[in-house]
Amino acid sequence: MAKKGDASRDMAIESRVLHIPPLQELADTIAGGLQDNYAESSCTVVDCPDLSKDPYGLAAPGLCGKTRLVDVGGVPYLCPVSQYMERVYDLENVSNQVNLPGCFILGAGAGSKHAVGVNCEMMPNIRCAGGQHERQNLVHISKVIPEDGSHVLEAYESQHNDITEFVLLANLFCSEGKLGKVLHVRAKCRKGDKDLVECMKGAIRKHYGPNRAVGMGGTFLVKQGSIKIHVMPDFSETPLTCDEEVTDWLKFYEVSAPFVCLSTFITEDLGLDLRVTHTHGYNKAGGTGGHYHTDVTPEEIEYVGYFVPAESVYRLDRPSLSNLIGRPESQGH
Repeated sequence: MAKKGDASRDMAIESRVLHIPPLQELADTIAGGLQDNYAESSCTVVDCPDLSKDPYGLAAPGLCGKTRLVDVGGVPYLCPVSQYMERVYDLENVSNQVNLPGCFILGAGAGSKHAVGVNCEMMPNIRCAGGQHERQNLVHISKVIPEDGSHVLEAYESQHNDITEFVLLANLFCSEGKLGKVLHVRAKCRKGDKDLVECMKGAIRKHYGPNRAVGMGGTFLVKQGSIKIHVMPDFSETPLTCDEEVTDWLKFYEVSAPFVCLSTFITEDLGLDLRVTHTHGYNKAGGTGGHYHTDVTPEEIEYVGYFVPAESVYRLDRPSLSNLIGRPESQGH
C-alpha cells in the first residue's frame, strides 16, 4: 500500500484573478435567474448579519475580506480508483498556501479516512490559526453506517481529536470572515428544474459570458421543505469508471429543514480543471449531513442565504490525469 501523504508537502499552486461585478448589478442578475425558477424570490445587497449565530453557526461572523475560492485535489483522485493514502491535505495548511493565515474557511470536501476510519463527507467550517482571532474548529463529517445504511454526523473538534485533515478533494471559500456588504438570497416554492446553486450560477454565467469568470461563496439555510443529499460510503472495491457506477455506489437520503449549506461555485473552468459547483451541509440537531443535490418538495421549499463574490481562485494539487467521472456539474465546461 502507498505511504500516507504529508499534508505539508510541496504542491503545485495556480491562481487566477476573477471578475468582481458591482454588488447591485450582481444582485439584479441573480434576482432575474431566481424569478424564473421560484414562485417567490429576491436577491438584495445588505449588511451581513452575524452568521456565527443561529441558525447558520459559522466559525466567523461574516464572509468578507480578501475573498478567494480554493479548489484542492479533485474527483480524479477518487475516481476511478481512490488515492486517499497519498492525497492528504489540511485546512490549516490551505490557509497558509493561499496567503491568508488565520482565515475563515467554509465549503465542501472529503473527510479524512485516516482519522475517521472510513471515507466520509466533510463540511468545512473553521477559523484557522495564525490570525488575530481565536481559532475555532466547527468542521463536521458525515459517514455511512454499513450495518444499516444510515448516516451519522460527527464533529472534528469533539469526536476526532480537533483535526483539520482531509483527503482527495475540497472546494473551499476563504476570507477574513469580516462583516460587510453581502448578497441576501431568498427563494421559495420552486417552479423550474434547477437547484438553488445551479440557478444562481446559470444566471451569472448567462449575463457575464465566458470571458468574465465570476466565483461565489457563502451559506444558505433550507428553512422549509426537504432536500436530497448523498453521503459517500467507504471506498469502492472496484474502479468507478462512469457516472452510473458512481451513482450506484453513493448513498442517497432525503433530509428535512432546517439544514445549513456551505457552498461554492464558479461560472468558468478557466483551464484549471475546476469543480464548478460544490455544496455540503448539515443539521446538527438532527444528526444529518452530506452533499446537497436539490429539493424534493418543490411546493414547500424555502431557502435563505448570504453570498459574496470571490476576488480570485486558487488551484491546489491539480490532478495531472483528469476525467469528468462523478462530476456531472462540470461537464460542458
